[in-house]
Amino acid sequence: MTGMVYLVGSGPGGLGLLTFRAREVIDGADVILYDQLPGDEILASLPREAELVDCGKYGGHHVLEQDEIEALMVERARQGKTVVRLKGGDPFLFGRGGEEMETLREQGISVEIIPGISSAIAVPECVGIPVTHRRYASQVTILTGHEDPTKGESALNWQWLARTRGTIVILMGVKNLPVIAESLIRNGKDPETPVAIIERGLRPDQRVTVAPLSEIGRRAADAGIAPPAVIVIGDVVRLYSD
Repeated sequence: MTGMVYLVGSGPGGLGLLTFRAREVIDGADVILYDQLPGDEILASLPREAELVDCGKYGGHHVLEQDEIEALMVERARQGKTVVRLKGGDPFLFGRGGEEMETLREQGISVEIIPGISSAIAVPECVGIPVTHRRYASQVTILTGHEDPTKGESALNWQWLARTRGTIVILMGVKNLPVIAESLIRNGKDPETPVAIIERGLRPDQRVTVAPLSEIGRRAADAGIAPPAVIVIGDVVRLYSD
């Protein structure tokens, strides 16, 4: 009998924002494939009787490549096991959950997706930055700062992004932040637009750095900012107070 795979979003970090359904399937899993983004608190709570497989990315090095992760999920499910693929945030927001779902369906494996609270909204929110606000922003655009390197060209329309009056939220953008800022300014974004970088959001060592768009790349480098971090660009950042 073929087993079951759950694609689980663990939220932005910490047990308090892990959903009840996520906790339920994690505790009942035979195999858990996890990366580092769920955070130490959640990873420490994983059932030790389960087979725990580290699939994280450390310093640019993947413990397992994506095709290896997908093959392992299929293999364990075909052994009749209950498999959890545990991801930070939400599995369908830049988490490759959609690709994994496609593979599992193609292989005839039953799959359930369990949403997670996305760091794109929760992390700014918990430091007092609403991504929408009636006075400042009526729309929010969430984008990746690290596109698929095999693409022939960027799928991002920098001209449109520079001209939107809404909030821009960037995930996985620390490394490319200077290029992102320069692209926005070159396409017409006000250099004085406020930017906030929230590192390790909702964790004990959380840190927030705020600067104008024209200075944020230098400030990030001077401060030694490192992933994981959520970048917020727009007038809503003016509501941040430390």
